[in-house]
Amino acid sequence: MFDYHKKLIKWFQKEFEISDYGLLWICFMEGFIIGGLIIYYLGN
Repeated sequence: MFDYHKKLIKWFQKEFEISDYGLLWICFMEGFIIGGLIIYYLGN
């Protein structure tokens, strides 16, 4: 499972020409958005 995930991430980076730093920002923003949605829906 880990090897598949690593290959998928490397493919994504190569396909869209994203650096490691850019990928970290994408993951951070994804977590921020998903976390915000969870808090929003659990708060109501």
